[in-house]
Amino acid sequence: MLRIGTGQKFVMIGDSITDAGRAQPGGEGLFEPYGRGYVNIVNGLLGAVYPQMKIRIINKGTSGNTVRDLKMRWNSDVLNMKPDWLSIMIGINDVWRQFDSPLQTEQHVYIEEYEQTLGELVSSTRPRLKGLVLITPYFIEPDRQDPMRKMMDRYGAVVRKVAEKNDALFVDTQAAFDALCNHVHPMFLAWDRVHPTTVGHTAIARAFLEAIGFEW
Repeated sequence: MLRIGTGQKFVMIGDSITDAGRAQPGGEGLFEPYGRGYVNIVNGLLGAVYPQMKIRIINKGTSGNTVRDLKMRWNSDVLNMKPDWLSIMIGINDVWRQFDSPLQTEQHVYIEEYEQTLGELVSSTRPRLKGLVLITPYFIEPDRQDPMRKMMDRYGAVVRKVAEKNDALFVDTQAAFDALCNHVHPMFLAWDRVHPTTVGHTAIARAFLEAIGFEW
C-alpha cells in the first residue's frame, strides 16, 4: 500500500543525481521541470498509477552538493517548503571530492561531519514530517575493496543508521546497482560510475518506489 497520503507534498533534495537538470528555482511545474533523472520517473509513475492521489513532487536537488551544502540551504529548500514527505539523497560528493580533488581538503566532508550533519538535519526535521525517506549514496564499482567503493559503503552505513534512529524509510541504491552489475558493466549504468544513464536512474526510482509502497 502506498504510504503517501492524498494531496501531500513530497520534497526530494540531494545533489546532481537528484538535480539531473531540473528547472530552477522551483523544480516543479511545466516543461519537464523535474530533470531527466529518478525524480522525473518517480513523479511520472505516481501521477500515472495514482492520479487520484494528486501527490505534489518538488525537486530540490543541486548539482555538486555535499551534506554541508544541504545544511546551508535547509531553511529555504526544505523547512520553508513545509513538505509532508521528504527524501534525502546525499553523500556522493562528500566521498568523491576526497578522491578526485585530494589536495583541496577544504572540499572534503569526512565521515564524522557527514554523520553529525545528516543526523542533526534529520532529527530536527523529522517531527514536522508525515514521512521521511533516506537514500544511500553509491559508487557503481563491483569491487568492494576499491578504495572509493569501500568508503562509499561506510557513508551508506551512516544513512542506514540515521534512518533507523529516526523512523525513516531506507533505500539502498548501492544494493540495487550491485544486483544489476551481475548482468551488465558499470559503464552501462553510469559512464563515470556516478551519473546514471536512464537505466541507472530507473534502478534508483524502482528502489525508491518499492520503499514507499508503490503497487501497479
